[in-house]
Amino acid sequence: MSLTMTREERESFLSEVHVGILSVARSERAPLAVPIWYGYEPGRELWIVTDRSSRKGRLLDAAGRFSLCVQTEAPPYKYVSVEGPITSTEPADIERDVRPLARRYLGRELGDRYVEATGGEAARADTVRIRMRPEQWLTTDYGKEFSV
Repeated sequence: MSLTMTREERESFLSEVHVGILSVARSERAPLAVPIWYGYEPGRELWIVTDRSSRKGRLLDAAGRFSLCVQTEAPPYKYVSVEGPITSTEPADIERDVRPLARRYLGRELGDRYVEATGGEAARADTVRIRMRPEQWLTTDYGKEFSV
């Protein structure tokens, strides 16, 4: 029995709310791996928001690609790991990028409070939206083993 997710299963899982672990190559040490909020709709590009001048932002710019792993925190465990090239980096917009991401992870009220509390930071020219085209997928759904 295969525990691998179908295309529909993996894209649906990735579109759910999970904190992702972003990994990006760096030459002097092991890859940087950090938690991050992300946005994804099935069949589309995955996107994140970060500061261009942050360690993560500089490494993403240099590498031109990254991977993201998301998982469940309770059994039966599932995960999706996706990797691909960065297709665009553009200035982040509060209403197009930051607010929807904050609401996705915190809900409407707390998301709006987060945006207001960090509005000055999110509006900086240094904050960017980075898009990635998923090319390589690695998935497992242990629920398939137990028919859950």
